[in-house]
Amino acid sequence: MLGKLDQTQMESLLLQQVTGRIGCHADGITYIVPVNYVYSAPYVYCHSANGKKIEMMRRNPNVCFQVDEIRSIFHWQSLVAWGTFEEVTDVVESERLMQGLIHRIMPLADSPGDHPSHGITENGYDISNCIDLIIYKIHIEKMTGRFEHS
Repeated sequence: MLGKLDQTQMESLLLQQVTGRIGCHADGITYIVPVNYVYSAPYVYCHSANGKKIEMMRRNPNVCFQVDEIRSIFHWQSLVAWGTFEEVTDVVESERLMQGLIHRIMPLADSPGDHPSHGITENGYDISNCIDLIIYKIHIEKMTGRFEHS
């Protein structure tokens, strides 16, 4: 059976997953990349080193965000959201959001010794001092979702 996800189902999917894909477009180029995220309506919070994705979103803040859960070819759910990129520049807010990302993502690490390549580790070591870490949020303005269940 094919169907459309309702608002509650879309919110649930966003809360359950930790990896999504951001689609951005600037200067005639479309770019889609996976990102780890935390969702708290109406925002998707992410982090990144400076690079192509950040540069493109700064030039054109209109983005889309895609999340899915695929159990099998005939049992899946997926959503696409459209929104606006906003860079977080407040230091206190950035640190709070980075901690939220780490606390959400670290339980999914392969081994207890794993740590993120940037951000603040569980023991308080600030890896972000080594790189140009950017915290940003996507203000979700519209979503649509579909599912298939056999």
